Amino acid sequence: MRPGWEIGAVSNGGYLLALAARAMSEVAERPPLTVTGHYLAPVPPGPAIAEVEIVRSGRRFATLRATLQRDGRPLLTVLGTFGRVPGGDVARIDGAPPELDPYDVSQPVAGSGEPPFPTINDRLANRLRRGDDGFRFGAPTGRAEVAGWFAFADEGPIDELALLLAADAFPPAVFNSGLPVAWVPTIELTVHVRAVPVAGPLRVLFRSRFISGGLLDEDGELWDTSGRLVAQSRQLSLIPRP
Repeated sequence: MRPGWEIGAVSNGGYLLALAARAMSEVAERPPLTVTGHYLAPVPPGPAIAEVEIVRSGRRFATLRATLQRDGRPLLTVLGTFGRVPGGDVARIDGAPPELDPYDVSQPVAGSGEPPFPTINDRLANRLRRGDDGFRFGAPTGRAEVAGWFAFADEGPIDELALLLAADAFPPAVFNSGLPVAWVPTIELTVHVRAVPVAGPLRVLFRSRFISGGLLDEDGELWDTSGRLVAQSRQLSLIPRP
């Protein structure tokens, strides 16, 4: 894992998921369709090995398992199905992209030079919905929700692997609930790829509905500039503690 993708001293969970999925995709010779990662330990930057196993390979889809490890210690285990999005004419969409100001006038996410924000923000050109940065100033919205634009700082394309990163690249929605702004360790993250994005930044929306028992959920929606849903995510995390 290369430096520059950290939350504090720990590599971002979406980045780790995308790394493991890349190794799996190379073996499957297909892009990710649905991927679930279970996080076994915090992972600082440094060398690691992805051991990939084919569970089943069919004509349309292949299912693989991978374990990311360092010095024989497992760090992340991933199960995923790989293949092209099937497509089809039937569509019923009960939802829409979040309403945002245009990308160019939206609020940039703070870079790593503005603590306590993570170094991964220097690799990204994300923008927050107006008002969703209130947690930065001690004025959270009171609603566990955050929305905005996702893009890479180098203007690189957003493919299926990049969607796995995008699903975990924003400030946690729980920050706007009024709970402490602190590390939110991911236990499990699942991403469903629904379409290949067209060029341009993504509109994203993340919300937490159930925060209880020391755990929280976060559901994500990722939409491309054509207004098409390109990915969904769900993760289970520990509640942040000061």
